[in-house]
Amino acid sequence: MASRNGSLLITLATGAVLVGAMIGAFATGIVAKDDPKAELGSCAAYSGLPSEGGDTAGMTFVPAGTFTMGSDQHQPEERFTHVVRVDEFWIDRHEVTNAQFKKFVEATGYVTLAERPVDPKSHLDWPQEMLVPGSIMFVPPKDARGEDGRWWQYVAGANWRQPSGPGSSIAGKENHPVVHIAYDDALAYAQWLGRSLPTEAQWEFAARGGRDGEDDWSSAFDSEGKPIANSWQGIFPVLNTNDDGHAETAPVGCFPPNGYGLYDMIGNVWEWTSDWYRSSHSKAAAINPTGPELISLRVAPGQTGSRVIKGGSYLCSMNYCSRYRPAARQPQESDLSAAHLGFRTALNKPGGGVSPSFKATE
Repeated sequence: MASRNGSLLITLATGAVLVGAMIGAFATGIVAKDDPKAELGSCAAYSGLPSEGGDTAGMTFVPAGTFTMGSDQHQPEERFTHVVRVDEFWIDRHEVTNAQFKKFVEATGYVTLAERPVDPKSHLDWPQEMLVPGSIMFVPPKDARGEDGRWWQYVAGANWRQPSGPGSSIAGKENHPVVHIAYDDALAYAQWLGRSLPTEAQWEFAARGGRDGEDDWSSAFDSEGKPIANSWQGIFPVLNTNDDGHAETAPVGCFPPNGYGLYDMIGNVWEWTSDWYRSSHSKAAAINPTGPELISLRVAPGQTGSRVIKGGSYLCSMNYCSRYRPAARQPQESDLSAAHLGFRTALNKPGGGVSPSFKATE
């Protein structure tokens, strides 16, 4: 395994897989299994495949609306707040699961970037050992005094089929979010279904669940400090009390949905959006923004542009990352996958009067 320095450490300073930690599924706050509106039922029992068919299978309708995007109270990259209008759209109720991605691969023969050798011409600064198929994983240090770069390692053979590295498997994790997915992998899956990846504005609007205004410090805990999302509890990276019942990824839908009936918009795994990353927002109001043009970002030769990822991961903690809020955002190199990074899809289609399938109070 090889460590990597440089921009990768900025991108991945957000949490990933705690190698070797395996905690059983623990359903928390999910709607009743026999509720016909709650196909997820007990998160541990859910197959990972939506039961309905059609082009909106597994999705929830989000009505058009206006909201204040970004935050002026937290991280510099979340500035500046600005008014955004988004049209109605559909978005996956939960992160794409291993079962869903496996179905795509079986139908198309698709091979993810983590399963392919790396083109050395596109990564002039990568050492030879990182040009083999593999992905980024988190390896906890022996103590908290090591440099950040020692926590993140490129592991040969790590991919969506072997999420914890060579010899691991997704068997029994069909209902967990698929990970080790680069941007092009996520986009290929979305296009196979006739969908897209959500823009940052769509994702943030959906994650707010109908709320507007500035975020508080966290959306991963309730007013009493109890976990309502899969994150790290304790002192990262050396102590995780696992108060939420999960040390790694959780099955999708283990925590209460938001106001639009969407699961795991906060925590579990970071999620790709379609926007190229810029280190702040424009102050100008916008309608259906899609982010900056790549040419405006001046990506140097031999480097890869970064996309915006949202939502935080199961290793975001109060003392590290702490980006488990709708407005939080980070860059991720578009051709690099990681053990704490997944996605969900979106569909720009009228709802025909359809309301969100359920509310958080149901």
